[in-house]
Amino acid sequence: MTWHFTEDATAFRTAAAEHLAAEPARNTAVLTLMDRADRLGWWAEPDGRVTGVFAESPPRVPAFGAMTVGAARALVFPAGTEPTELRGETAAVEAYAEASGRPWTPVVRMRLFRLGEPTPPDPAPEGRARVADGADIPLAAAWARAFARDIGEDPEQDFTAPVTERISEGRLLLWETPDGRPVAMAAVSRVIEGQARVHLVYTPPADRGRGHAAGVTAAAGRAALDADADYVLLFTDLANPTSNALYQRLGYRPVTDHLGVEFEPAPA
Repeated sequence: MTWHFTEDATAFRTAAAEHLAAEPARNTAVLTLMDRADRLGWWAEPDGRVTGVFAESPPRVPAFGAMTVGAARALVFPAGTEPTELRGETAAVEAYAEASGRPWTPVVRMRLFRLGEPTPPDPAPEGRARVADGADIPLAAAWARAFARDIGEDPEQDFTAPVTERISEGRLLLWETPDGRPVAMAAVSRVIEGQARVHLVYTPPADRGRGHAAGVTAAAGRAALDADADYVLLFTDLANPTSNALYQRLGYRPVTDHLGVEFEPAPA
């Protein structure tokens, strides 16, 4: 039994293909990151079965995919490259953190949801969804910064490039009022291995409580299904009961709980 590391997405995809295909929902973060990852890893059992994978694409936090507790406990990063943060399914992250012997602190608890039977928001919010265009880039980038601030991530980074990419590919939707004013947004990832993820759901504070997030989230889910996704997924922060309840009303069902942790820096 051993961990294998590579920077080659093709080699990783070949080695872990069966594992990735068997659990596309639980592997969503790895599937999304693997083609631009700086480091990929898989755990092989004595019979060759892969039972754990991860992907790391700085400056993003390393992400565990579907992983057994045994594989997590056995994971040792090369000296000097140990992560300062980590996210993944709760049991695997806790197992790795405890086995590492490094002091660590939980920073976010999330839940992965999968869309079952899509359910329109009731009552339906006023307005409509539309696909964002180039003129919306400054607004969407500003909202992405505000979204990052709300979830405790770095709001100072420039979101223009990732927002532009989503808009150029028709993967960012806006909800606008009947008079044409944008009041909420949501994005959809590319469809990879049959799964797509709804993310970047944001409504400015002044426009919250009117159902706009429900409207744009439902529209993003439909867009993912129209793009032939078999699995439509999203993550929620368990500290936000409002969004968790909202997504379940729209037809999303829990898959697994996730944990994000930070490790204390090594003594100088």
